[in-house]
Amino acid sequence: MHLIIPYAASHAEGCQSVLPSLKLPHLQQLLNCLTAQALDAGDELSWSPPHERTLARALGLAVSDGQIPWAALQAQAYPERADLNGGWAFVTLCHWQAGMHEVTLRQMPMQDLSAQESDTLLAAMRPFFAQDGITLYPDQPGHWLAHAEVFKELRSASPDRVLGRNLVPWMPTAAQASSLIRLMSEMQMLLYTHALNDAREARGALPVNAIWISGSGALPASRPDPAPAQPVLVTALREAALQEDWATWSRAWQALDALEIKALLDRHKQGQPVQLTLCGERHAQCWHAQPQTLMQKIRPFFASPPIHSQLEHL
Repeated sequence: MHLIIPYAASHAEGCQSVLPSLKLPHLQQLLNCLTAQALDAGDELSWSPPHERTLARALGLAVSDGQIPWAALQAQAYPERADLNGGWAFVTLCHWQAGMHEVTLRQMPMQDLSAQESDTLLAAMRPFFAQDGITLYPDQPGHWLAHAEVFKELRSASPDRVLGRNLVPWMPTAAQASSLIRLMSEMQMLLYTHALNDAREARGALPVNAIWISGSGALPASRPDPAPAQPVLVTALREAALQEDWATWSRAWQALDALEIKALLDRHKQGQPVQLTLCGERHAQCWHAQPQTLMQKIRPFFASPPIHSQLEHL
C-alpha cells in the first residue's frame, strides 16, 4: 500500500510555527521503521506540485513540469474518446478576484454550480473554442475535457498551485498559447454579461467569471506499467492548508495519524509492503520498507529526531 499525503508541511510562517508542537506518534514510529528514498526536490513555483509528480510516477506517467497529461488520462475513461490521440486539457470554470496589485483565483471548482448551469455555459462557450479548433466534452459540472493539438506541448499550472494566489507566475506565456490567452479573455467577457451570473449573485453565490486550463499534454504511445498497487492520495490536509488555517490543519494531521497512518503502520507490522510519500509545496519525500541494517533495527530504542524535523524541509 502506498499513501501519498499532500500538504504534509508548508514553508508558510504559520505552518512552521505550529510544526514543533505537532504530535504524530504513529508517523514517528512508522518513519523509524522505513527507509527514506532520494528526495524529489523542486520549488514552490513549479507548475506541477510534488504530490502530482509522485502520483504520476506511480501511475507510469512521464513527469515534465506543467505537462503531466491528467486530462488525456481522464479521457481514457470514455470509450468514445479513448481513441482520440493528441493533446488534451481540463477547462474549469472559476472565479477570479481583482485586487489593487494582483489577480487571485478565489474559487475553483465553483460551489453551488448545478449540472444545468454547467451545460448552459458549455453550450455558450463551445462555438468560441471550436473557432480555434478545440472540442469541449463534458466531464463534471463546471469541469470539462478539451481536445486540440495546441494542448499537446502546452505547459499549464495545477489548480493546487493557483488557488488563492496571484495568477501572474502561472499564466500561459508561450507563443503557442497566444490563442488560448485570447480565448480566456473572450470567456471573461462572455461570462461578465451572462444572465446565469445574475441569478447566481441573486442567491448569494459567486459569479463564474473566468476559466482555468490545466492537466495539459498527451499520452505517449506506450508507457511503463504502473506500480502493482494503486497509490492512495490522501486529501485530508488540503483545504486547511490552502486556507492557511494551521490550527485546523494540525487537528486534521492528528486525525490522519490516528487512522490512515496507524493503518499503514499495522500493515507494516504484519509484513505487508508499504510505502509513504509526504509532500510539501516544494519537495516530496518517500519512505518504503526494505531489509534493515543492524543500526536501523536498534534505532527505535534510542531517541529519534522529532517529527517536525522530518517535515519542515518539505
